[in-house]
Amino acid sequence: MESKLSRRNFMAKSAVALGAAVTWELTGIISAGGIAGSEALASEGLKENPMPHISVKLFPGRSEETKQRLADAIVQDVVDIIGCEERSVTVSIEEVSSGDWKEKVYDPEIRENMDILYKKPGYSM
Repeated sequence: MESKLSRRNFMAKSAVALGAAVTWELTGIISAGGIAGSEALASEGLKENPMPHISVKLFPGRSEETKQRLADAIVQDVVDIIGCEERSVTVSIEEVSSGDWKEKVYDPEIRENMDILYKKPGYSM
C-alpha cells in the first residue's frame, strides 16, 4: 500500500510537471459588517465554516477524468490533514495557457507571494 507521504510527493511532482499552481484558502469566513463569521454562518443555517477552497491552475489538455481524480485526491488529503469534513472542501480547476502563465499566474500568485509559499517553484520566469 502506497504511503500518503509518497502520494503527496508524487502529487507535488505531478503538479510541477503539469504546470500547476495550487492556492489553498484556509481562512474560513472573515467578519463583515460587524457580524462575526460564526454569527453570519448561523444566520444562514450553516453549522461549520465553509473552508478550505483550493484553486488549481494548470496548463490545458487534461481530461475531465484526470481533473476529477486530482480534485478527489486533494479533497481526501485536505480532510485527512486538516480534519474538516469533506462537505466543507471545494476545489476549482482553471486552465491557463503557457503563454499566459507568467502574467496570470507566476507574477501575481507566485512571485508576489514567495514569503507565504510553502512549496516554492523549481523554475523561474
